[in-house]
Amino acid sequence: MLKFINISEFMRYLFDDEEQALKAAKIIRALLKAQSPRLSNIAEQMEGKSDTCYKAIQRFIARVDIKRQLLRLFQEEAEFVLGDPTEMPRYKAPKTSYVGTLSDEKTPGYWLMVLSTPFRGRAIPFHFITYSSKTIGEQATSRNQEHFRAFAKIKDLLGERPLVLDREFSYLELLERLVIEKIQFVIRLKLGSKRKQTHFVDADGQPIKLFVKPGQKVIHRNVFYLGVVKVNLIGYWRKGLSKPLWVMTSLEPKRGLDIYQARMKIDESFRDCKDLLHLPKVMNKRQDYLEKMIALALIAFVVGYLFGEAVRDVCYGKLEAEQVTAVLLGEVPEQVSANRKWHLYSGLFILLKQKPRLPDETLSLIAQSVAQVFPKLIYGPVRSFV
Repeated sequence: MLKFINISEFMRYLFDDEEQALKAAKIIRALLKAQSPRLSNIAEQMEGKSDTCYKAIQRFIARVDIKRQLLRLFQEEAEFVLGDPTEMPRYKAPKTSYVGTLSDEKTPGYWLMVLSTPFRGRAIPFHFITYSSKTIGEQATSRNQEHFRAFAKIKDLLGERPLVLDREFSYLELLERLVIEKIQFVIRLKLGSKRKQTHFVDADGQPIKLFVKPGQKVIHRNVFYLGVVKVNLIGYWRKGLSKPLWVMTSLEPKRGLDIYQARMKIDESFRDCKDLLHLPKVMNKRQDYLEKMIALALIAFVVGYLFGEAVRDVCYGKLEAEQVTAVLLGEVPEQVSANRKWHLYSGLFILLKQKPRLPDETLSLIAQSVAQVFPKLIYGPVRSFV
């Protein structure tokens, strides 16, 4: 199915230089074919001798600021921005300059912190940073400073939209910086195994008890996290779950909870990058080259995701190919999402693994429709996030 995607047409919206756009398209097509971001795997899927293609890829990533092109995928009308840190093990490269140890303090690897905007129940990545225990030590920084480095880069893009973050970010230093920089936030609270009740105090300094019954919501307004940062706090225990969800936010509590619950539905986006595009296989000796290949892989993810979503709508949602553009950019009709299989598989999985058989004419129409969506991602508003 990849042969029907005019990837060079997509790349012209990301790369101003025509030659760079064509080269990027060739590399991304080969990356999707290889389902791997390793240069050797990509080169094997390109036309010509693999060693010649390998050198061509090296020259491309040396000359082009691919992370800057990735920023063009930021969605101006998105309601919120997601931050998603993930561990990237590098078992065979423990001596590489940017490879430290992961949270278990044994496995060699680094951290990848991706920022993205919501789109159709998944996420469109637009920025990221990499760091490790080794780079933190060498640069005299900390994990906290690395996190804020990622946020500071996009502060102007954020505007009034909140950052939505998971439990790794529920620490005081980051919250203080977000408040100082006037960045709105929605953060899930990290509770210890004993569920300590001293995280929050009210205006009088009295501890707030974190207690909610199954099926209920509890709201605490204008409380102080660790006695310092003023936040709104909301707890919700959904029936059928083993424990409640607590969210602290600078927004109205209910809106903060609604946004975080939307984020929870998007968690699988980067699982596709890791499991289907095998992002942990990226192998580069230099950290800046590593980041350029990650940026290419994330762009490839977006191209494959959009086409795969359209195929999913046609195969399992019984959508006409001519309707793809409107549905990708709007609310998913109930008749499209009613099929159980529509919910089982992501677009990228359908494209790379299932490869359903559709007439060439239908695939061509799908590709034309998706080609109309891509520029709207860059220049137009995002329609929905659930």
